[in-house]
Amino acid sequence: MSFASHPLILGIESSCDDTSAAVIRGPSVLSNVVANQALHAEMGGVVPEWASRAHLAKISPVVQSALDKAEILASELDAVAYTLGPGLQGSLHVGASFAKALAWALGIPSIPVHHMRAHILAHVLEPGPPPAYPFLCLTVSGGHTQLVKVNHPNDMEVLGQTLDDAAGEAFDKVAKLIGLSYPGGPLVDSLSANGNPDAFSFSRPRMKGYNWSFSGLKTQVLNFLKQAQEKDSNFVEKRQADICASVQAAILDMLMTPLCQAVEDTGITEVAIAGGVSANSGLRARLGQMQVERDWEVHIPPMDYCTDNAAMIAAVGWLDMASELRGELDASPSPRLPELTSLAVPGAG
Repeated sequence: MSFASHPLILGIESSCDDTSAAVIRGPSVLSNVVANQALHAEMGGVVPEWASRAHLAKISPVVQSALDKAEILASELDAVAYTLGPGLQGSLHVGASFAKALAWALGIPSIPVHHMRAHILAHVLEPGPPPAYPFLCLTVSGGHTQLVKVNHPNDMEVLGQTLDDAAGEAFDKVAKLIGLSYPGGPLVDSLSANGNPDAFSFSRPRMKGYNWSFSGLKTQVLNFLKQAQEKDSNFVEKRQADICASVQAAILDMLMTPLCQAVEDTGITEVAIAGGVSANSGLRARLGQMQVERDWEVHIPPMDYCTDNAAMIAAVGWLDMASELRGELDASPSPRLPELTSLAVPGAG
């Protein structure tokens, strides 16, 4: 199929605290605009009501900016894809309502998208090449940690997942414990580069199957810091980089163990990572190491597609549209969507 014959898809993402809009034509991203909400930093985490209000203020100019950067008019669009869930209820409603209203006004399909499915399928976007099916995807973010077997864009099987907290949430919580600002995960990663990963020993709990549990590690770090600061009130300040490096090493070991086991059990060596934590330099290095040492075919997303963005939402819209799937105007946003399936249906308007 030629470039011009691919449909023009507008994607809208508003699941948490980033307002994003993107325009794609096939695998080519023509624009990808993300407006962050810095106001949450002072609270040490996302405040849902503030996030919803910020989305309301930003969504129209962000969408217009995406259209302008793609050098197209809204009337040229073939479909509008939007995040239906999972995410914050109020934030989801802002994006979904805007997307469905715009699609209805233009007389084009609206396509609801599963946020985590979009993180996985962001790999179909350029520069590529995309993973060959089937592939394993380690999807790691502040709200999710999953190991997914991807047989086809519309056929995904969750092999394992966290039984409590997500890996990204563990990074952020540890960052808060040592006085780093929100979001703390990237700061832990940055400080780790100057620390010793063997400075402090933290256990690596192993769950049954391909599952994880990070709550115990958080408690262990909390107790460790409390005891260390009772002996030296300046302990965190003196050893911040070593703490970060040691905690990061523990989390990465925990993430890699089920992934390596799944590769061995399934024989699938096509491996991808996705989600906000896929931006972590240590995790990216571990995957690169596996490519060299174990001959994995590794797919690491560009940094722009690691965190929440609308290009990945548009990508799912493109794939679903190619499968003749459409959304319905009464599709209702949901903060929890357990199944990694298409949210569009055949023949809808």
